[in-house]
Amino acid sequence: MNQVFSYWEQTSFLAGYDVVIVGSGIVGLSAAFHLKLIGPQLNICVLEAGFLPSGASTKNAGFACFGSISELIEDLETTSEDEILQLIEMKWKGLELLRKTLGDNSIDYQGLGGFEIFTKTENLTAKACIEKIGYVNKLISPIIGRPDIYAVANEKIADFAFKGVQTLIENRCEGQIDTGKMMKALIYKVQQLGVMIFNNCRLNTVKQTSPYLTLLTSQGNFSAKKLILANNAFITQLFPDLNILPGRGQVLLTEPIKNLKVTGAFHYDKGYYYFRNIDNRILLGGGRNINFKAEETLELGITDSVQNALEKLLYELILPNQVPKIDQRWSGIMGFGKELQPIVKQIEPNIFCAVRCNGMGVAMGSLVGQQVANLVLASS
Repeated sequence: MNQVFSYWEQTSFLAGYDVVIVGSGIVGLSAAFHLKLIGPQLNICVLEAGFLPSGASTKNAGFACFGSISELIEDLETTSEDEILQLIEMKWKGLELLRKTLGDNSIDYQGLGGFEIFTKTENLTAKACIEKIGYVNKLISPIIGRPDIYAVANEKIADFAFKGVQTLIENRCEGQIDTGKMMKALIYKVQQLGVMIFNNCRLNTVKQTSPYLTLLTSQGNFSAKKLILANNAFITQLFPDLNILPGRGQVLLTEPIKNLKVTGAFHYDKGYYYFRNIDNRILLGGGRNINFKAEETLELGITDSVQNALEKLLYELILPNQVPKIDQRWSGIMGFGKELQPIVKQIEPNIFCAVRCNGMGVAMGSLVGQQVANLVLASS
């Protein structure tokens, strides 16, 4: 039975919103921020199903990247250059917007570069990537603003003390952030502008009523002129026909390690594995490609098959002479589709969505939020 609200609660907290946003992740809060910047008079609230963001905004690895070279080459085999360039531009501009909005200190941005590693058994793949470095650099340099983005960095392999790594390709324009600090700063930013955030409030049904939409939630009924769904893969619970598949990303984190030599953001196996140093710990995630079907879920959790693969990579390649204990394990839910572009559009009268960042929410999220905010404003 839903709680019975007082008149004051109904009129001040549940009714009469200009815009309600579902999802308090990067996209949802960025949409709220840009709406309030342009329309400070707008009455806006954000509904979040969880105690903290339910997707991956506070659960990802914090890579400020636009793709490893093997990922880009693979995408170029199935997608046109123009589409790839549009995506890279979205990621790059999204990262610039994130840094401008919150400031590098607030998100602990560090431009330490990114590295893609290739083992001895991946010699052919590494060779193919090296041959394409000049082509890829020339292709994307007008967006990034420098000509020497990717480069072979084999001389750095010994510095990291990996085992079995034969080739290292550096992305000099990649960085990393603290996603906890980022989300904390973004929450503070939108609340300063007068945006209400309601946690543990799940949207169950939307009814097209006039003059306001009626939003039936786990806590009560809200009313709004416009609705933005920024809940990524979870949107399929309301609109199952959208081309979005959930993808669970699993992560482990070691205990602190003395004299840890790993610095920067690392990609392996076409980006399906990734790791970095956090407070002298190794954060290692990925392995979704072991069983895509099993990881197409909206349920948080970990599996033995993926965690065992992560541990194998950790102990055999990343830290071959050490066996640090695993301190934490977690997962986050992302949204994927056959098309690489996110979905930013109106899906019903007064209902908009900004979803499917294909695992690149840190890079794209700020810009996707801004885009859907502009779409809503243009519809008024």
